[in-house]
Amino acid sequence: MDLNFTEEQTLLRDMVRNLCEEHASTRVVRDMENDPLGVPPGLWTQMKDTGLLAMMLPEAYGGIGLDMLDRAVIYHEFGRALAPGPHFASSVMGALAIEKGGSQAQKDALLTAIGQGGLIVAPAWLEPDNGFGPQGVQLRAEASADGYRLDGVKRHVFHARAAQKLIVLARTGEAPDAIDLLLVDTDAPGVTLEQQLSMASDTQYKVRFDGVRVPVANRLGAPQSGWATWEACMYEGIILLAAQAVGGAERALEITVEYSKGREQFDKPIGSFQALAHYMADAVAVIEGAATLVLEAAWAHTRGKSIARLAPMAKLFACNAFRDVTAKCEQIHGGYGFTLEYDIQLFFRRAKQQQMNWWDSRHLEGLIAAEVLDGTGRTIDDPFAV
Repeated sequence: MDLNFTEEQTLLRDMVRNLCEEHASTRVVRDMENDPLGVPPGLWTQMKDTGLLAMMLPEAYGGIGLDMLDRAVIYHEFGRALAPGPHFASSVMGALAIEKGGSQAQKDALLTAIGQGGLIVAPAWLEPDNGFGPQGVQLRAEASADGYRLDGVKRHVFHARAAQKLIVLARTGEAPDAIDLLLVDTDAPGVTLEQQLSMASDTQYKVRFDGVRVPVANRLGAPQSGWATWEACMYEGIILLAAQAVGGAERALEITVEYSKGREQFDKPIGSFQALAHYMADAVAVIEGAATLVLEAAWAHTRGKSIARLAPMAKLFACNAFRDVTAKCEQIHGGYGFTLEYDIQLFFRRAKQQQMNWWDSRHLEGLIAAEVLDGTGRTIDDPFAV
């Protein structure tokens, strides 16, 4: 296993870093906090022009021929910049769900549009008080003469107002995984959007469905195959979230090291104090370990090997590292770290939010435990599942 970057990956990293430095500065991050759309125009345009919106797509639909290692390189840089916008929700999870579950007609109609930036798709998955597993999906899709009728509520729907379509996980049977993925227009009758304020100020919505009609043609895949499709997408997506977490932790530590060299107490930089220096040394070791695990998971996917254990391990470890490192960085900043004027709080708030979203620590631990104990990849009992 060779985890050294190729020349092409190094060039890709440098391109994305330069793009983010120019179009995803902390000023842009701050401007997008609690923004109803949460789509920075300059950054989104650059992502479109450089092919980053099509990074998950087959070349037939405008993709640029990247593998999971290449994509992890990109998401590492997105993490360093805290790059805002619906890229993960739409260009990763939305594109994956359509590519894996959609019909040829659906792929032809939607994938190229996602890659060209003309279509934003937002997955509507989680529900109030329900868990991350299939039994947490309780929103009903009742069969009707012309398709389905949706009634229920989804929460933590990222960038729903910016999206033209939702991918709704809906229950269509009594079996635990009897779930379908349904495409729903965000302006369809009966769809109501209510913005939620989150720790990370990252543009989330509660979406209510009141008698929303969905034709059968808007179902992705065969009946009740939605959970298998969604779970397969999640295993790929969380590798990228892990890479993003590593990038965020890395940049947060860089900011803190710079601060510790310039901030003086007792006529010397605080970074020279042994206790603080050891905090930063420990953080380096944790970040390097997380980076290696992420790259191993990405490498395994690229080689066609199983990621059933590696992907959850990568997200669990990397997101825990992001949260723990930024907590130490906050402490090294002292009281300044908790003021809005300093950038370190941007990383701290997003670290915790990322730890809780798209499979939280408890669910990831359940996946890993099940894989270790019996190799099923199914979670052990989830107390939050309905």
